[in-house]
Amino acid sequence: MSGVSTIAGAARRVGRGALRLLPSRADYRDVPRTWRGDLLAGLTVGIVALPLALGFGVSSGMSAEAGLVTAIVAGVLAAVFGGSNVQVSGPTGAMVVVLAPIVAAQGAGAVVTVTLIAGVIVLAAGALGLGRAVSVIPWPVIEGFTLGIAVIIFLQQVPQLTAATTLPGHSSNALVAAVQSLLAADPGYLVWAVAAALIVAACMLLAPRIHAAIPGSLVGIVVVSLLALVIPNPLTRIGALPAGLPAPSLPALDPTALGALLPAAATVAALAAVESLLSGRVAASMADTGRFDPDRELVGQGIASIGSALFGGMPATGAIARTAVNVRSGGRSRIAAIFHAVVLLVVVLAASGPVGMIPLAALAGVLMVTAVRMVHAGTVRAILRSTRADALAFVVTAVITVSFDLIVAVIIGVVLAGIVALRSLSRSSSVHREAVAAPRQEGDERIAILRLDGPLFFAAADRVFEEIQSVTDVSVVVLRMSQLELVDATGARMLGDMVQALEARGITVLIKGVQARHESLFRTVGVLGALRHHHHLYNDLPTAIAHARDHVRREQSAPTP
Repeated sequence: MSGVSTIAGAARRVGRGALRLLPSRADYRDVPRTWRGDLLAGLTVGIVALPLALGFGVSSGMSAEAGLVTAIVAGVLAAVFGGSNVQVSGPTGAMVVVLAPIVAAQGAGAVVTVTLIAGVIVLAAGALGLGRAVSVIPWPVIEGFTLGIAVIIFLQQVPQLTAATTLPGHSSNALVAAVQSLLAADPGYLVWAVAAALIVAACMLLAPRIHAAIPGSLVGIVVVSLLALVIPNPLTRIGALPAGLPAPSLPALDPTALGALLPAAATVAALAAVESLLSGRVAASMADTGRFDPDRELVGQGIASIGSALFGGMPATGAIARTAVNVRSGGRSRIAAIFHAVVLLVVVLAASGPVGMIPLAALAGVLMVTAVRMVHAGTVRAILRSTRADALAFVVTAVITVSFDLIVAVIIGVVLAGIVALRSLSRSSSVHREAVAAPRQEGDERIAILRLDGPLFFAAADRVFEEIQSVTDVSVVVLRMSQLELVDATGARMLGDMVQALEARGITVLIKGVQARHESLFRTVGVLGALRHHHHLYNDLPTAIAHARDHVRREQSAPTP
């Protein structure tokens, strides 16, 4: 009967955990109070998201349609199923950086399959409770990652400005591709494209100074598109867009190609998870918008990417820029993010013709300014002036992001930061020799009281071992353990080996003050078993010193052989 009740209890816990990851009426509890602000915020974010969705779709190598589809479908699904009340999801610059090489190597069709697989991976990660893993990524690594992404997004627009996006032997590296595009550029075309990009940039910089509510990117695109209509020019346009969403369908899953796509899908999934969790965490700190559930956020982003793939879209992630606009515009519930997707859907249904006339150079201008705004000079200066280790992690992550791969950059950055942190932590481990308490007695010089401070783990074990072994000309060593913090199996094993080594030299070891949380490990690994006698374990120092003095007296009074 007890076994049945145990299984039933486990099933109830699993059921409660699953319900926590699903939408509920509580998600919309505040809508009667916030709906006006939510609709206004959704309209604002939709206007801001339109040029970004178009630009990221084109820049990824897919199409402007793919960017819009992702913003609409994934935007709704992530808003409904995600773990944040204000997160706005869709195509992002970081994802474009990953997708562009996939499109170049496998074709645009492969991205849809990668999106589906990545969505399943992210969904599974949320269901397994891995949402809090992002907390292990240090701040300098995140900022280095962001800087690298910004540089790549900026460089990716150079081929758009030169109309040299399909050069033979076109590199998948953004820096190399930018140089190749400039070398092959038509100077006449480049002048027109740069002028269009500068007009957009000027509108984006000047519009907020006139009024904070003016969407500078949209104004810039409208201005450039109107000028392109009345002035003869060679600029390449987006092209025809469908006047509606495509019918959902499963992407073609070729078993022979899945092996080649799995690494790309894993990279996309990791990036989608990291970016969404970081964005959601930042949004939760911007205003009182309710609790952020990282596990549910992964479930929502996974469902969003799966839905996007069914409509031929790209992977979705939480977008910090659009999320910030949502919060600052008054968005407080999921209605805002849902309405932003509705706004984009209306654009597709009612204005696909005019949108198709937008010059690609105008979108390049939007993304170039967006990339520049991703980097905050004050943040960079603060990191570079902080500590040498953090500055190194920041620079290395940024350089590797631009030169090689985003996920590799994050992994190396985290590993580097971890190594530095372990090095600093190991230095906090110390051994201090204390004097025997007064009044002094004859033979006290033969007693060494050693206090172990800080953590004792694998990175510090050898150094602590050598310091204790260097003690000479004593008969008794009293090890004070009450100040020990973290102890791992390596540190405990080192203590056992050290006790054995001292005893082998004829030095009696007494241990004082073993904390209750460490006692089980010390017994399991053999620290306590290495003592000459089980009475050599003490709870207070005076008793241990009394035993040590008694031992020294017996040793001194023993007849010389």
